[in-house]
Amino acid sequence: MKFVDLVRIMVRAGRGGNGCISFRREKFVPKGGPDGANGGNGGNIILKAVEGIHTLADFEFEKKFRAEHGEPGQGQKKVGKTGKDLIILVPCGTIVYDENTGEPLADLVEPGDQVVAAKGGKGGRGNMHFATSMRRVPRFSEKGDEGEERNLRLELKLIADVGLVGLPNAGKSSLLAAISNARPKIAGYPFTTLSPNLGILAVDDDRIVVADVPGLIEGAHENKGLGIYFLRHIERTRVLIHVLDLSVGTPEDVLYQWEVICSEFKAYKESLLERPYMVVGNKIDIERGRENAPAIESFMKARNIPYYNTSAITGEGIAEFMGNIVALCREHTRPHSEIRLFETLEHPEERTATSRRRFEKARVVKLEDDAGFRVIHEGLEKILKRYDFEQDDALYHFARLLKKYRIEELLEKEGAKEGDTVVIGEIEFEYQPEQVQE
Repeated sequence: MKFVDLVRIMVRAGRGGNGCISFRREKFVPKGGPDGANGGNGGNIILKAVEGIHTLADFEFEKKFRAEHGEPGQGQKKVGKTGKDLIILVPCGTIVYDENTGEPLADLVEPGDQVVAAKGGKGGRGNMHFATSMRRVPRFSEKGDEGEERNLRLELKLIADVGLVGLPNAGKSSLLAAISNARPKIAGYPFTTLSPNLGILAVDDDRIVVADVPGLIEGAHENKGLGIYFLRHIERTRVLIHVLDLSVGTPEDVLYQWEVICSEFKAYKESLLERPYMVVGNKIDIERGRENAPAIESFMKARNIPYYNTSAITGEGIAEFMGNIVALCREHTRPHSEIRLFETLEHPEERTATSRRRFEKARVVKLEDDAGFRVIHEGLEKILKRYDFEQDDALYHFARLLKKYRIEELLEKEGAKEGDTVVIGEIEFEYQPEQVQE
């Protein structure tokens, strides 16, 4: 399967169902009163991390997702059916961003982690909710809210225990094949590996996930070569293995490979240098590699850096190398608190935002070229979207809202005159001040 680790998708939650205008009509029950019920809430869009998926390739062909709308309310106090949530399955390690704002929404690490990426619209209230002692026959109901719509960016950062890092053609894929069940593409030219390969190293009861990540070059942190495409996949690994090609040039040439890797780590994210690691010299089956090995081993041991010589082709040193990988992983267990890059944002915060909108004061601004006035109040604008002005009582409820938020006082203070155009959200009307009786 093609490996894809960065996609952009559009999600749209379901619209809330409209409230119902209905009156009880039964034999021997005169003037039964209003019984129109609420519409159902729209379905949410939920992203959920699951095991068994290792790529975002499915999203290359399907990029738009919509949840089910809520059904309208009915008479006899029958509430509309809630729209079904749409659950989108993604690999563990997927980070969800709002593409428009760049805000991170969730880091889905463990199987079962999920986030509501777009919340369904609230169903409108039926006319049974608007009956009062003064207005016993309300001919008014609310429309359902629109569901949230978002453009999302999904980034996959692999969750592996061990990351094999090194310059192109260092032999990482060959080592992965030698120590695990993976069968990556192997060839004698640079950049054979264009996407991460995963393998399982099974020793006793240990099952260690090893990632062979595409080779980087000098300047990768500036997105040269495979660039950040490589670097982001090592952020979650708990142990790193630097793979050096012993068969290139002199010992200084071999050490230069290690220096490049360390400098790229430092430039991209310095904390990577603090990650537990070991160094393995590969290709001692080649004469030049065997000649360079003693000098490299001496250099590493002088600095207390764990070092091993191997040949992925002949298998020399592989058994010892595997044992030391297991030992290093046992020594550095994966703490769950450190692999989540940030906490998932929760939608309950919306309740607080709704409370803030309720107590927010309305503002009136004068439009250019004497085009009228605009009233700004997020909560009021949201309420008016639910109004259907073709209904008999809509204007009555609209007038009550203007009085509640003291809109007429604000317009008068800004110098509004009778007949001036006033805009609130998508609603436009002529200003008609109440006549004060003497």
